[in-house]
Amino acid sequence: MEFRHLGRSGLLVSEISYGNWLTHGSQVEEETAHTCVRKALDLGITTFDTADVYAGTKAEEVLGRALRGQRREGLEIFTKVFWPTGPGPNDRGLSRKHIMESINGSLRRLQTDYVDLYQAHRFDRFTPLEETMTAFADIVHAGKAHYIGVSEWRADEIRAAHALAQELRVPLVSSQPQYSMLWRVIESEVVPACEELGLSQIVFSPLAQGVLTGKYLPGQQPPEGSRATDRSGSRMIARFMNDETLTAVQKLRPLAEQAGLAMAQLAVAWVLQNPNVASAIIGASRPEQLADTVAASGVKLEADLLKAIDEALGPVIERDPAKTQSVTSRP
Repeated sequence: MEFRHLGRSGLLVSEISYGNWLTHGSQVEEETAHTCVRKALDLGITTFDTADVYAGTKAEEVLGRALRGQRREGLEIFTKVFWPTGPGPNDRGLSRKHIMESINGSLRRLQTDYVDLYQAHRFDRFTPLEETMTAFADIVHAGKAHYIGVSEWRADEIRAAHALAQELRVPLVSSQPQYSMLWRVIESEVVPACEELGLSQIVFSPLAQGVLTGKYLPGQQPPEGSRATDRSGSRMIARFMNDETLTAVQKLRPLAEQAGLAMAQLAVAWVLQNPNVASAIIGASRPEQLADTVAASGVKLEADLLKAIDEALGPVIERDPAKTQSVTSRP
């Protein structure tokens, strides 16, 4: 396993992070989840990403139990705040009230005194940014988080947050966007802004919800039990489930074979070629999936291969920054 610095900070994270969105507490039985976490640790993964909203807070609980007994100093545990975690009007967003209550709930569920990175899961247009950033700063100064980050924020939002973070003397070090061979909307604005400001990307869905594994074939129904047939996971994958995209993805298969890589390894290695990416988040419903994907760490893709990938995917690559997921109304 290779490691990279998170932003300009001294914090090192594993190039492959283990995430538990859509798995722990919902799709995967707890014992299987624990087995996957143990396998991740065995493979050298030290960075674990979750969020309070995943499985209605259950994902944090499962991860906390799975990591119990591990040397805390040897782990990097990340979580997030924004989405609803209760029925009340203040059980959501980035108000000081919700942030302060949410960090305490996350620490309790994760069975830890602090998280290494606390992230704003979306931008909140209904709370003053200064209120949000001051709350995050107070959490860092209280020792409940070492660093802060954002997820799916636009470039202008990141710039504004960074300016306040500088004033408040709090380390804003990362952005967590969706990023894959098929979904490249961060490249035009978010990545240049983060490079300038000293933030890294921790990317999710490097496999485009499994589409880049090549298991979905044009003109055929998705395999039973796959992400595309699961109600909780099918919404995001729907944008890729068309014959044009699936046909283009199949053109990657001979390229992967020539490079001596599985399709999933090629996809994860591809996002790690971007020097602004510190880590790629992968999930697993079976431990053997992890061993296959972790092999992408440290892989160098030659320029000719990267060009061939672009040519194979062609017009199905999404590059429009307007397609990012900033929230414009109260959830």
